[in-house]
Amino acid sequence: MVTVAALIGLALAFGFLNGYNGSGSLVATLISTGAVGARRALLLAAAASFVGLFVFGLAVAFVVGTGIVDPSGITLASMAAALASALAWNALASLLGLPSSSSHALIGGLIGGGIAAGGLGVVQLTGLGILALALLVAPLVAVLLAWMAMRLTLWLARGASPRINEFFRQSQLVTSLLLALSFGTSNGQKIVGIIALVLFRAGVTHEFAIPDWVVLSAAASISLGISTGGWRVIRTLGARIFRLRPVHGFVAQSTAAITVLGATILGGPVSLNQIASAAIIGAGVAERMSKVRWEVAQSIAVAWLVTLPATVLVAIILYPVALLFTG
Repeated sequence: MVTVAALIGLALAFGFLNGYNGSGSLVATLISTGAVGARRALLLAAAASFVGLFVFGLAVAFVVGTGIVDPSGITLASMAAALASALAWNALASLLGLPSSSSHALIGGLIGGGIAAGGLGVVQLTGLGILALALLVAPLVAVLLAWMAMRLTLWLARGASPRINEFFRQSQLVTSLLLALSFGTSNGQKIVGIIALVLFRAGVTHEFAIPDWVVLSAAASISLGISTGGWRVIRTLGARIFRLRPVHGFVAQSTAAITVLGATILGGPVSLNQIASAAIIGAGVAERMSKVRWEVAQSIAVAWLVTLPATVLVAIILYPVALLFTG
């Protein structure tokens, strides 16, 4: 039971870092456009994220827990390696101020740990197909939706007085809460899936099931991370891609929330950081290509591409160490 408690602790620590790193995607536009103060924005996002996990079902939790790697091929050591790999990557991304994908990191760790424990055969191709669709297509959808929404918004607002900026600024409070709800349900379910898998493989539960306390603890860990605030990521998304105006924040948050919620309801384990960054880029490109600082966008894209293979490799390397602690 000590091992089980330690693994649950690792999962909740990952949830905290997930919220810490993801806070940039939730409040960066809100803060940079002056819609609300930083501390209030973080607390509102944390509260909405906590609620989100109880509202939209647990489809993603079952995909993460049973759809990526065959549960029969997963061991406590492989999950320890997976969580350690994902934690290390999230910590590095937060330190560098990159809005890295916690989804990529966690799933990469699961795949790497599963391969180390049971070979390539434990990886489920159907689950990988869902993963590829969610993680590759969703950001493209977010860019396209943000581009279209921005063009439409600018057309509808043509000839309006500067006072319309106040409408967009205040409307971000609503879109930010919707985005936080979507973050809570999408990313919280990944933590729920991992903890439920730990309980199942340790024999605490006799089937893959999700107790209420697991949902509550996962929601709390992510909300606590959000309330702390990953300031380097907030600065990257709020100022470094391009100078945001209230209309950009309104459009980017709306399209990111719609994309994440749609994918989550369908069971797709998407990355909010990835989608939020894509939506900001789409909103900027809709005005003009040169508006976006492409060197910053390129560094974010490289982090997206590297995360999955890097965490797979790190989990494989860490697996023998994990065996020493889990037996």
